[in-house]
Amino acid sequence: MSAAADRPMGQWITTFLEARAAELDAAANTRLAYGRDLVALADWLADRGAHFADADQAMIETYLVALEAEGLARSTRARRLSAIRQLYRFAFDEGWRRDNPALRIAGPGRNRRLPGTLTTDQVDRLLRAARDHGRDSLRNTCLMELLYATGMRVSELVELPAAAARGNPAMLLVRGKGGKERMVPLSGAARAALAAWLEARDRAEDAARARGKPASPYLFPSRGKAGHLTRHRFYLLVKELAVAAGIAPDSVTPHTLRHAFATHLLAGGADLRTIQTLLGHADVATTEIYTHVLDDHLRDLVLEHHPLTRKPGRRHG
Repeated sequence: MSAAADRPMGQWITTFLEARAAELDAAANTRLAYGRDLVALADWLADRGAHFADADQAMIETYLVALEAEGLARSTRARRLSAIRQLYRFAFDEGWRRDNPALRIAGPGRNRRLPGTLTTDQVDRLLRAARDHGRDSLRNTCLMELLYATGMRVSELVELPAAAARGNPAMLLVRGKGGKERMVPLSGAARAALAAWLEARDRAEDAARARGKPASPYLFPSRGKAGHLTRHRFYLLVKELAVAAGIAPDSVTPHTLRHAFATHLLAGGADLRTIQTLLGHADVATTEIYTHVLDDHLRDLVLEHHPLTRKPGRRHG
């Protein structure tokens, strides 16, 4: 066990993938996917001072819960668990572990109903609350306008570099999962909010530099360790804005606004491939879960416009 713990986690992954390639003739894309999945777990463990060699079942289950909280698709979480199981089966066979901590972990269940989205009226109320709530209204308005206009993931939003916002851009370059970059267009309201916040942010940064403080590269800087507004703080901010907007805070999270972005686009006639690109989904199958929002919309269209559903006396001809 001590020798296994001395192996860097990257070496565990490399040795495992080489064995899969040799013994199972695994496809290159499969190996790459497993490699990415295991690197993600390794990074998560390293952040907590842990290692493949000492992670137990509870820790791996905590990791899977964190993935669900991030909004990863059920299929993605299932694939990650599969990679973890195979890594630990290999480690057990090689004598690197005396147990397989992933052996008894149940996979993700059936797809549950998506977290409730928001109506356009509710989004408008949240945006008004951002403009009117608290002393950081310019920052809050920019955050909310950008999130709803682009459907960015929370981590993508709070980690945006200030350089991406220079020059009154019509589109933002966003770095997503796996370092993949994509362009997302900005609405007029989002561009105006971005320009107003950037001006205020730069003034504050100039004042901080005059006091000897280092400059921040982030669009939404913070004095905390991360250097930028954290996901947790933004989560709490959204709850505060929901209360100010008269919306039940339990029904609103940053991810709910990402859902609202996608569902409102889809209901407005946007095609799935476009929404897939804007959301940064690797697979359109992940985007297809948003088609549930059209069910009621399409039913209402049929009931309203189909001639056989009209009341007697209203039929034309």
